[in-house]
Amino acid sequence: MNENLAALVPELALLGTAVIGLLAGSWLPRRQQWIIAVLAAAACAAGLVATGVTMATDREQTVFADVFAVDTATGFGRLTVLGALLLIVGMSVETVHGHKRETEYWVLLLLTGAGTLALIGANDLLTLFAAYLLASIPAYALAAYAKDARGTEAALKYYLMGALLGTAMLAGTALLYAAGHATLYRELNSALPAAYGLVAVGFVGVLAGLLFKAGAAPAHFWVPDVTEGASTPVAAYVTTLPKIGGLIAGFRLLHQALPGTDVNWPLLLAVIAAVTMTLGNLAAFFQSSVTRLLAYSTISQVGYLLMALAVATRTDLAQKSLLFYLAAYAATNLAAFAVVTELPHARTLDDYRGLARRHPGLAAVLVVCLLGLVGTPPTGVFLGKLEIFSAAVDGGLTWLAALAVANTVASLFYYLRWLAPLFRLTPAEPSATAFAVSGRWSAATAYTAGAASLLLGIAGGAVLPLTTGPLLP
Repeated sequence: MNENLAALVPELALLGTAVIGLLAGSWLPRRQQWIIAVLAAAACAAGLVATGVTMATDREQTVFADVFAVDTATGFGRLTVLGALLLIVGMSVETVHGHKRETEYWVLLLLTGAGTLALIGANDLLTLFAAYLLASIPAYALAAYAKDARGTEAALKYYLMGALLGTAMLAGTALLYAAGHATLYRELNSALPAAYGLVAVGFVGVLAGLLFKAGAAPAHFWVPDVTEGASTPVAAYVTTLPKIGGLIAGFRLLHQALPGTDVNWPLLLAVIAAVTMTLGNLAAFFQSSVTRLLAYSTISQVGYLLMALAVATRTDLAQKSLLFYLAAYAATNLAAFAVVTELPHARTLDDYRGLARRHPGLAAVLVVCLLGLVGTPPTGVFLGKLEIFSAAVDGGLTWLAALAVANTVASLFYYLRWLAPLFRLTPAEPSATAFAVSGRWSAATAYTAGAASLLLGIAGGAVLPLTTGPLLP
């Protein structure tokens, strides 16, 4: 059995720092608890360095009885998650600085980040469910971190939906074990095809939990309420990191455990993708709250991402399109939320009227983000959509690609509803209070994430090769 702990340095860095941070925070004076934020950022940086070394030296392996795989998908997923987590730390500094539970915020963020990393590499159903719990439970507490009415309501909805679909996921795991007498993906691959009924019901149960993490229909109802009720950095987290973990975990499950079954899961996922992207776009059309608009936007983005899962075993383009799109989406979405964090008093679209004159830098980032989410060149999401649409066509789902193109064009409407006020100068322009900024860290995060979105689009040719490579059995 391979029990190489060095293969799990990124995960151990987050978990170890969470424990150290919790203990240190118990003794540090409140004015010095910013040290835990520095430790959190250092853990993310250490994980990024370790991941870079692993990918550069091609140290692909499965560890601990093959229940965790360190391969191309895990490596690129780690880069995306740790980079996104570092950006969330940056945009959270002003929000939680001086809070009496500041340490707990950073610890919860590290724990849920570690759970997301565990989801990415999980190669076994029991490991997958344990990772689901580790990624979810701290996130429920983060949603209620402010302890106000909206945050408490958001956390309750988040928890109830997660508990319900987590139970469905556990039941699905039990049924797949009953059908295949194994939980390891490699063993399930050879044992499942003979038991159609149990496999179908079990797969739907496990899929329900992963759809909850991704925020896809019909498990999407929590997304707008949590995004609006939680603090903005937490909203940035729940619309970004869980999607990365849930979608890569789903891709690995479909590719490694279920390719030989008689269950027509490609059609099921294609329908879910179509419904998700369409519902997300339709619901976003007339939103006036910027956080709810971004929430429905992220639901529609999940619909596009699910296209890669629908063709997971039909084309070699599926993996690289999914991994690249996730990275591009994470940078673009976090940049938009960083701008919202920087302008805490601008809650509606009209509050952004005249932003280009007051804060031209933030307005420029917002233009890049919103046009990027549509899929406008030269942003990373444009290249990601191009890759994922190509994968759908190559996988025989041309109709789904055509629907995705139509949804992309339609989404331009509500993104322009936000962009237009930025350059509008009227007597009804909001007062200076609406444009009061929270601090330099959120602005720096916005500029960094916006630049990353552009860089992924411009230098995509150099990044895409990093996403290609076999999944380890």
